[in-house]
Amino acid sequence: MTDKSTLICPRCESTSTGVRFESPVAGVWTLYGCDDCLFTWRSTEPKTITDPKQYPARFKVKLEKLKDIPVMPAIAHPDR
Repeated sequence: MTDKSTLICPRCESTSTGVRFESPVAGVWTLYGCDDCLFTWRSTEPKTITDPKQYPARFKVKLEKLKDIPVMPAIAHPDR
């Protein structure tokens, strides 16, 4: 489970994270999300998903590189 007092995004290690949703049945699960890289995770996920130290390195992103990642697929303009 994720400790709400030290909520760090597992993927980009940003502290700009927060609770997005709580389970309809109190205390069953919590959905967290990162404001920087848009990663979301549930409190019921294994440590390899919720713990930044155990999150797979091949899926990590660096905050300073986020601006260079293109939107895929490109968003179509209504006038085209």
